[in-house]
Amino acid sequence: MNDKIATLRLIGNIEGWSYLILLFVAMPLKYMAGIPMAVKIVGMAHGLLFIAFVAALVAAAAAHRWNYSFSAMAFVASLVPWGTFLLNKKLARM
Repeated sequence: MNDKIATLRLIGNIEGWSYLILLFVAMPLKYMAGIPMAVKIVGMAHGLLFIAFVAALVAAAAAHRWNYSFSAMAFVASLVPWGTFLLNKKLARM
């Protein structure tokens, strides 16, 4: 059962880093340096990782029978910068 949580934590960390790279590297490159390709590449990678995160979240929530509020909080954490890292700490304690 813990393999679902381990998978969620791993994907969450990677997705979190991709989000930060998108916000603090690719977006400035697009708007300050005129390189829109940075957002296209990093944005596509982040989008795929976000989908993988949601799939891993659904699998972990089903396997561990998490209640709706915890599952919703975990989803919202993926929308906030650094949120997946905070979620990772909480999941490590489970």
